[in-house]
Formats: sequence, C-alpha cells, structure tokens
Amino acid sequence: MTADEADVLADRSDGTVLGYGAVVAKAHPPPRPGRGAPARRDDRAGGEHSDGDVELTVRLGIAAHPCLTGILLPPIGAARGVPQPRRLPGGRLATLWPRGTPVSPDAPDAVPWEAAGVLLARLHAVRPGDLAGDLPAPVPAMRGPAKAARAMRRLRSARGAGEGAATGTASPGSLAPELAAAADAVETAWALLPPWCRDEAPPPASRAGSLCHGDFHLGQLISHPRCGGSWLLIDVDDLGLGDPAWDLARPAAWYASGLLDPADWERFLGAYRHTAGEHCRDPWPLLDAPARTLTAQTAALGIVKAHAAGRPLDEAESACVEACVRMAHVDTTSTTRTISTGGRETNT
Repeated sequence: MTADEADVLADRSDGTVLGYGAVVAKAHPPPRPGRGAPARRDDRAGGEHSDGDVELTVRLGIAAHPCLTGILLPPIGAARGVPQPRRLPGGRLATLWPRGTPVSPDAPDAVPWEAAGVLLARLHAVRPGDLAGDLPAPVPAMRGPAKAARAMRRLRSARGAGEGAATGTASPGSLAPELAAAADAVETAWALLPPWCRDEAPPPASRAGSLCHGDFHLGQLISHPRCGGSWLLIDVDDLGLGDPAWDLARPAAWYASGLLDPADWERFLGAYRHTAGEHCRDPWPLLDAPARTLTAQTAALGIVKAHAAGRPLDEAESACVEACVRMAHVDTTSTTRTISTGGRETNT
C-alpha cells in the first residue's frame, strides 16, 4: 500500500487512520504515562515491551474476545487469537481493522441513538472476570479522565500559559480576547469537578469496576457486513475499567447544553436503561460529574481549534463554553449545579 493509494480518514494528535479498500490501518498515539507516573524509558524510545504495547494488546484482545461479539468491531486477525500491534518506524504502534460504514453526518434523522444505547449497555454488562484468562495482562483503566485532562493541557498550551493557568498566575497568552474569556470560564468550571474526573485521583471504588469504552461519541459507531450490517463500537484506545456513566456523559452533556434534541436523548437513554435493566428514574446523580467534565473537555478543545484556525467559536463550541460559564457561576455551596438551559439540570 502506498500513500497515494490510501484514503486519509483521520489525522489527529490521538491517531492517524488510513483506509485501503476493505481495510483500515490505525497508527496509535505514542504511549503516555499514567496518572502521577513518569514516562518509562522504553516507552519514550519505542521499546518492544513498553506498557503502551501491553495495554494496547490487552485492548485488542478484548475486542477480539467472543464475549464482545456484536458489541466491538474485532481487529483483523482476531480469529487466530489476540492480535499483536505492529511497531512502525518512529515507535508508534499500528493495528488493522475491517472497514465499515460510519454514521452519516448528513443524515441527523438517521443517527442510531437506540443502537448506541443498546451497545453501551451490553458493553457495560460484560464481566471483566470472564475475559481475564484469555488476556495477556489485566484489563487497564478506562482513560476518559486522562483524555479530559489532556484537553485542558492543550488549552493551557494554546494560551501560552502552561501549567500556571491552573493556579491563576498565567497570562492569557496569544488567545484572542473572546477565546481568552472562554478559556477562563472553562478553567473555573474544571476546578469545580471532582479530582477523579480531572485525573488527579483514582475514581471511587463504586465507579471503577465496569468495562467501559472511555471515549464514546457518534464517530465511534460503524455498521459492517460481518455483523449483518448491525452497528458496532470501534476505537479501543481508551477502553478499560471505569465508570459506565462516562460513556453516557457526552450525549448527556450535549443534551444539557442544548445541542441534542430531548427526543434523541430519550431514545438513547431509554434504550440503554431497557437493555441494562436499569429502572432508576433519575440518571443525573451518576451522570452529573462526568457530563460536566465532558462539557469542559469539549469546550477546551473547541477553543483550541478556533485559536488554531484564527476564527471565533462556532455555534456548538459556544454552547459548550456557555455551559461552562453557568457551571462556573453556580453557588458552590449549593447541591445543584446547572450546566444547561430550559430546565435541564445536572444535580450532585
């Protein structure tokens, strides 16, 4: 395969994805150290046995496991056991996947919200103990909080503030005034979050034991003939043990920010609860903190993108920033923290 023959499906800091016929190749991001741990020397040098290799191999093994059939798209080679990632020049790891059909951005009425809810409920119902004997190492932690923290680091880098922004000692840097004000609101909202959501502490034990996707959004769904055209979850980079509410939090944040139609939210949540057998009337006590975290993460990345493009915030980015403004201005002595308008509230 040559570069001229491949379709570039995505090229971001968190991975490069190329399509070639019926195959998708993904170059994964360089391994990053976990919370509070320095980078291992073999990680930085692209060693053959780094923690990044092991964790990605475990995640491939989960996607290939029979317990995940019909839930996660299996990698190419899954029928022969746990596939091994391939080392690329420069140290990045690559994996191969069947090419499917993604959700169309041009057909909002056809978004498979019910299927998404069912898939996440089925994923969360998989017992990690049923996988352990077939994996080369323990299931790693879900990396959703780490991804949110990286978004905040990117925001601080964009404003030329470094880590000083966390203490309020840094200058706004090169951000345009509108974006600098938005960044201030995001920082304040971020500071109100529980430490575990900021990847500064382990999650509570009650929130740490379920198999989670870690980065669910509509781009993580494809249909594939292998499963009769049914929808499947893709992208295992952040897969691991954690809080199931995290996987519901991005749609919840969209809904609470006014970006997701209430009927679509109900389709998604209703399908999830029906499949999971969850009869709790009010999901927000568990969703609140992750939803606020995903709101701050999305707003932070929106500011970074707007700054890089030299443009103002678009409508969706502005809605997330406005939600952060409401989060930041709430009375922190209250038990209710509103991130939404129109009576949609998240409660802690």
